[in-house]
Amino acid sequence: MTSDRERFSPSELAVVLSHYDVGVIESAKEFPRGSRQAPKLLLGTPRGRYLLKRRASGRDDPFKVAFSHALVAHLRDKEFPVPALIGTRNDQNSLLQLGGHVYELFEYVQGERYDNSLEQTTYSGLALARYHEAVIDFQTEWTPPAGSYHDADAVRNGLNAIPTTTASHDSVIGHEAELLQITQELYERYEEAAEHVNQGDFSSWPVTIIHGDWHPGNMLFRGNKICAVLDFDAARLQPSIIDLAYGMLQFSILRGTAGPDEWPDFGDESRTRRFMNGYLSRRTVPEAQRQALPDLMAEALIGETVLPIAVTGSFGRLPGFGVLQMIGRKVHWLLKNRERLLSWLLE
Repeated sequence: MTSDRERFSPSELAVVLSHYDVGVIESAKEFPRGSRQAPKLLLGTPRGRYLLKRRASGRDDPFKVAFSHALVAHLRDKEFPVPALIGTRNDQNSLLQLGGHVYELFEYVQGERYDNSLEQTTYSGLALARYHEAVIDFQTEWTPPAGSYHDADAVRNGLNAIPTTTASHDSVIGHEAELLQITQELYERYEEAAEHVNQGDFSSWPVTIIHGDWHPGNMLFRGNKICAVLDFDAARLQPSIIDLAYGMLQFSILRGTAGPDEWPDFGDESRTRRFMNGYLSRRTVPEAQRQALPDLMAEALIGETVLPIAVTGSFGRLPGFGVLQMIGRKVHWLLKNRERLLSWLLE
């Protein structure tokens, strides 16, 4: 465990757990995954295992949390694989508000992490199609969030802010002009990609409740099949192609064992195809939307990395400057190969 990860205090835990009826706590172990600002604890009881989570600041709006909980309940009704939310002792509320914080308690699902295989990649695309089918009739009193990585002012503002927020980092000193050039080039590529998508009449495409964060880290597997889909914090109202492009990107990214400067420019096209084919085995995608996929993937790649770097100057534990250089190479490869990718995306 590292010191920069938020933790529960013993007194906080005692009060929070008093609001749940899960039996005697036989074990409690920190669960260091996901946001460092959202502490998690794995609890063992005679009734089973549970995961306690305190929402990170900025992701704890009770109305947005209530929306995501309504979505999870709907998905469970549809027998889609999501962990059950545990209600509070007195009123069976799926969220607990105490001391200015929001807490959630989930059943713990045992599963394996993504193994990069083509079989799991195919099933991940199929599972996304199943998700989109499951939410067709989802209705709730809570207003869903809007917006996405596509044509987003937040991404543009982040790119404009990066030269200032990142300039003082050790990795940037002496490379300020290069940093400015990278952010300008990413801004131009982002604008071009967004314009291509909008030319395909994006604003007229039907919307649904997308997952918003369909990547391998939010999946648990048993064998080649998904046993749990996690993290619905980013669920929102958007065309389903936003999820598809994001999933195709995330399941095809190749990372090196060293720093981002050694990560390859290209993506794994076999996994990109398998993810797409898995999705298409259950749902159809209109040609106009398929045309937009390479550009949406480029937008997603830029949007995914820009916002945290604009705020902190880094991407997780990776220096922001090195990540931006790597993203620049990957975006260049993706858009350079756009027509070749389309040759099979439009089959």
